Amino acid sequence: MTIRIISDMRLSSLLLFLVPFCSFAAAAFAQSDAGKIPPEWQTTAERTNYAKTSSYVEAITYSKKLAAASHGTVVYRTYGRSNEGRDLPLLIAASDRAFTPELARRQGKAVILIQAGIHAGEIDGKDAGLALFRDIAITRTRAELLKDVVILFQVIYNVDGHENSNPYMRINQNGPDEMGFRANSNNLNLNRDYMKADAPETRGWLKLWNEWNPDLFIDCHVTDGADFQYNVTYEYAHFQESPPSVTAWMDEHFDGNVVPKVEKEGNLLTHYVEFAGREVTSGIATFIATPKYATGYTPLRNRAGLLIETHVYKSYKSRVRGTYDVLRYTIEEVGKAKSSLFVANATADSQTVERGKTYDPNRQFPLALGTTDKPTQIKFKGLDYKIEDSPISGGKRLVYGTTPKEYTIPKFDEGKITASVAPPLYYIIPPQYKDAIDVLSAHGIKFTRTTKPMAIEVESYKLTEPKWATSSFENRITVTAKQTPIKEARTYAAGSVIVPMDQVAANVAIHLLEPQSPDSFVYWGFFNSIFEQKEGGESYVLEKLAMKMLGDDPKLQDEFNRRLLDPAFARSPQARLRFFYERSPYFLNQKVGIYPVGRIVTPPM
Repeated sequence: MTIRIISDMRLSSLLLFLVPFCSFAAAAFAQSDAGKIPPEWQTTAERTNYAKTSSYVEAITYSKKLAAASHGTVVYRTYGRSNEGRDLPLLIAASDRAFTPELARRQGKAVILIQAGIHAGEIDGKDAGLALFRDIAITRTRAELLKDVVILFQVIYNVDGHENSNPYMRINQNGPDEMGFRANSNNLNLNRDYMKADAPETRGWLKLWNEWNPDLFIDCHVTDGADFQYNVTYEYAHFQESPPSVTAWMDEHFDGNVVPKVEKEGNLLTHYVEFAGREVTSGIATFIATPKYATGYTPLRNRAGLLIETHVYKSYKSRVRGTYDVLRYTIEEVGKAKSSLFVANATADSQTVERGKTYDPNRQFPLALGTTDKPTQIKFKGLDYKIEDSPISGGKRLVYGTTPKEYTIPKFDEGKITASVAPPLYYIIPPQYKDAIDVLSAHGIKFTRTTKPMAIEVESYKLTEPKWATSSFENRITVTAKQTPIKEARTYAAGSVIVPMDQVAANVAIHLLEPQSPDSFVYWGFFNSIFEQKEGGESYVLEKLAMKMLGDDPKLQDEFNRRLLDPAFARSPQARLRFFYERSPYFLNQKVGIYPVGRIVTPPM
């Protein structure tokens, strides 16, 4: 999104001016009015008229107090610890004491996982969730939500970033007074860690997911960048990365039913806004979350992931109340339509398992997606603006006004597959790649280990022309490479891991183990050593080897002559000698660039 810098004074005056024009400004504040809540049950945000948000200790204290006074409808638990030793807090709300996945399933209840504060400065979800749990368990004004639903609430996900708090964290954001930091204590963005799972918070999240297998996931954020009238934006996967049954359920029940109810509370909603260019007339290009993001990961688990992005320039009060309304009506809709949600999820699960029982080279699984250049025209509720010369930057600057304006703009919302693969029956991984195997285990991917060496023909890849990033990304130097499919007989050592594809977590395994995936093990650097050449030859030895190879293979002379047409190659003695070394058994035996993971496409003996 376009990011602008705006002074506190100008931002305050802009927001005061906008209030008469914003439909959400009055109605959204009416529900659960803090003035009607007993003082001892007001959240820090409510008690301070949304000037402040609670500290970690205050939030934990409130959560435990709420659980103790809930008459058996809420329990407080933890699901891991941060690097700085803080517990990761979890509230579970359920009727009939369905505080375990087994009881929830036995009672036929849908499970919703709500995540707040993965980016700790974007903390709206914490205050909205605490207020909602209070209204469920204490004031009982929302108690009916628990009739058919169990709610898991990650009160603060990025707990260390939450405590790294001061008034100067998010330059664009309008409140609260102090905000936490985007990254955790290792400076990792947890919303880029769902596949490689480097952080202890991510490992705790995966353990929680594998234990509960939620029916729906909600991730609470705040936007950056552009200015417009909407106070809440949202998105969920709806292209080829999402199971059709799950997408159809969200289209009908969230877009069709929840959004209108949330707007009746006085909010103004639209799909997530990311301009295709710098400003509104360039149109909107749908953001496609890859699996490293929370809402890109959950579709791989055959579940909808709802992204809530409240608008960064709106007041903290409007953002929290907007989030509250989305949570409330989404939970209500899941309870009403749980049977159809169960069917949608079960359909996706069974299709994944059935696909893994046979190998079809023509059946393609999407690895990377983009949008086409075919837009539809939409109405967009923006603000007036102008572009003028900047005396500061020397470039052009975007200046938003305060007058609401409706634009007709293109929206690029048609998906296309840019990389795909035919899934095998199994993957096989040598035991020495322990880090990768540990991550598979953390994701709940089922596998077996061989008890003796296994000779088998596999499909795999030769990876060439590796290109490493010039700087680190999430504490890793990422790499991309050109891949060429190969087939060969290999012997895998005892203890090798065999991953079957007839399991519900197969989609995660495919993305991790296929090098072309945008979040594969190869991309994240788990297999960097395969690109390293460990043996070489002296020039006087290679000269003799080259002469012998030319004498033994006349076709090699033709290939060499063609390469000599390249002036740079012809001028380089090292390149000319390397040409022969790379075609010799001495180089080929080192398996440089040979991907060690095998694809098994026929049932092994």
